Amino acid sequence: MNTPPSPPGAEWTDGSSVRIGALVPLSRPGWVEAGRHLLAGLELAVREVNDAGGIDARPLELVVRDTAADPRRAAAAVDELARLGVAAVAGEYHSVVARAAAARADALGLPFLCSSAVLDALTEQPTDWVARLAPAQSHGWQIYAEFLLSAGHSRIAVATEPSVYWASGARILRDYLAPRGGTVIELDMRALPPTAVCDELVDHRATALLLLVGHPEPAVPIVKSVRRDQRLTEIMIGAPAGQPEFAEWATLLGDDGAAIPFLRYLPQRLSPLGARVATALSERLAEAPSFVAFEGYDTVAVLADVLRSHGADRARTAESWPRVAVEGTRGQIQFSRTPGISVWQWAWTPVQVVDRDPAEPGRFRILHAG
Repeated sequence: MNTPPSPPGAEWTDGSSVRIGALVPLSRPGWVEAGRHLLAGLELAVREVNDAGGIDARPLELVVRDTAADPRRAAAAVDELARLGVAAVAGEYHSVVARAAAARADALGLPFLCSSAVLDALTEQPTDWVARLAPAQSHGWQIYAEFLLSAGHSRIAVATEPSVYWASGARILRDYLAPRGGTVIELDMRALPPTAVCDELVDHRATALLLLVGHPEPAVPIVKSVRRDQRLTEIMIGAPAGQPEFAEWATLLGDDGAAIPFLRYLPQRLSPLGARVATALSERLAEAPSFVAFEGYDTVAVLADVLRSHGADRARTAESWPRVAVEGTRGQIQFSRTPGISVWQWAWTPVQVVDRDPAEPGRFRILHAG
């Protein structure tokens, strides 16, 4: 539990803090690097809220719980945070984990602002307790499918693992591509070693391979195998889930990790607020911030605005989602009811397809914008 220090000259009029629970993957098998960026954004925004006087002269406090990409652990954390009296829960990166947290928050009547998970069906039934900043998977992955077609790819192989998230992604791609002359070939990575993927790509005459698998295993070995196969020098490797966004990707793959298009949720040009936050996040992370760090910052910006306007009452927070109008780092944030989405949704954060520049793998190229 991290209580922020009082800013110089500030005197909190009430000894109690306003607490927000934060769900973040900070240990394996969670994507730790994503969790670190998400937490950096959350913490930076909390610090700025407190520097500006807190919430009605009370400090905002972040109560952090590590989900480790475990849905059961996340659900238990929501139970604990509810008992601790948090005003709301925020965060989470992994979609399947966020779904478990959202279901529990809905059952308990605890507001949950999901930062980064994209699975369309975040809850089984429509709920007023949950809102989301990240674009729904169907929105972002359709933009990725548009990019594939525009780049001339119609025979697309997807390397998949069992997961609601990966299965949903494969279905979105197939549903978009099939009516437009595209073919999606699924390769079950439970049955294929990375080296055998190359033979399948050749046999199916695929021009693109999408990684719908975990990172670093088996994504990294698959990339290495394909890059080293002389028969596949022309094939495009893609990673719509965003694995190449983080520095660990470039560290593990070097030049092999470049020219692999992925989805990123940033505008083509940051606003003055976004640019200022980018600088602060770079200092905090000691590296360039990913879009996930911006999602963390925006999450607290929204919750702080709601808490200032409506107090820490949970029901009033949930009732306020449709009235939110907050300047975020990536645009004006407002929530609405979107067909097929069971939670209050920001429709939509900017979406880009980008890759790492082969000439300079630390630099990103924007290939397509939604």
